[in-house]
Amino acid sequence: MSHATSDLLAPFPRVSLCHQPTALEFMPRITTALGGPKLWVKRDDCTGLATGGNKTRKLEFLIAAAIEAGADMVVTQGAVQSNHVRQTAAAACKFGLGCHALLERRVPDRADSYEQTGNVLFDHLFGASIEYRPSGLDMNAEAIAVTEKLNASGRKAYFIPGGGSNEIGALGYVACAGEILQQSADQGLDLGWIVMATGSAGTQAGLVAGLHAAGSDVPVMGVSVRQAHDIQVKNVHGLAVKTAATLTDTPLPVEKIIVDDGYVGAGYGLPTEGTLAAIELFARQEGLLFDPVYSGKGLDGLINMVKQGFFDDAKDVVFLHTGGAAALFAYEAQLAAMG
Repeated sequence: MSHATSDLLAPFPRVSLCHQPTALEFMPRITTALGGPKLWVKRDDCTGLATGGNKTRKLEFLIAAAIEAGADMVVTQGAVQSNHVRQTAAAACKFGLGCHALLERRVPDRADSYEQTGNVLFDHLFGASIEYRPSGLDMNAEAIAVTEKLNASGRKAYFIPGGGSNEIGALGYVACAGEILQQSADQGLDLGWIVMATGSAGTQAGLVAGLHAAGSDVPVMGVSVRQAHDIQVKNVHGLAVKTAATLTDTPLPVEKIIVDDGYVGAGYGLPTEGTLAAIELFARQEGLLFDPVYSGKGLDGLINMVKQGFFDDAKDVVFLHTGGAAALFAYEAQLAAMG
């Protein structure tokens, strides 16, 4: 990470969970195949914790906050195949904390195996206790209620929001912004855009806040995996403002929050044909594994933006790989149908 970002983060409690900096790799074959700008991938699938992923960066700050609060366990929530819950359960193990997770049955019409394979298999392996909720509830409110109930029974439970997406967790992506700027300078990139899948808002908010605090004007394109444009912009901006306020006095305008909601498809966790085709293309061109819930939709967006001439071909474009390949096993039937 750049010195500027490192200095900004120095006051915040933090534990070590993450292999960092993660690599910034050029994708030559996909660049040639798509015929646009040079395309790079920021390998946050390689953060090292429990098969990696973007939540590991956030958990460095969230687990530190839990320990500082005297917690003996953490409580969090996510969809059934939550990458965040898997990484939180693993992080809790590393520090001797319990982990209790609420999983929302958010994705309709799944086979029974959907709740046994992929991330759920890992959740159990890490000893997390799990309870399920039907779709459509305020899951953070549900998890807070469970946290309070546990504390009333004598536990010292610490609540971590879905996706680790609050102003504490988002600091992990302030750190990542610094890494990308430093690596781009070291590797001679003329950085035009950072592209990523955006869901619970914390990753995009942290990146934007980190770039803002570092004085960088590199724009971040968030390809929404769930929410409509206006809702996602509001969610990301609200969190980016809170995060930036802990780092700088310079206001963060809403214009810095850029979202494309054209790749959501039928809803969260439901990959489109474009999602699946993008996963297959990047697997076969670059030997990379992307997931069907988040990055696959982000890649579909990236491919179409290149084809539509959205980017300046003279500048480099970085795709942030947020991990999640463990969830591929829960989508085996749809992936196998592609041949």
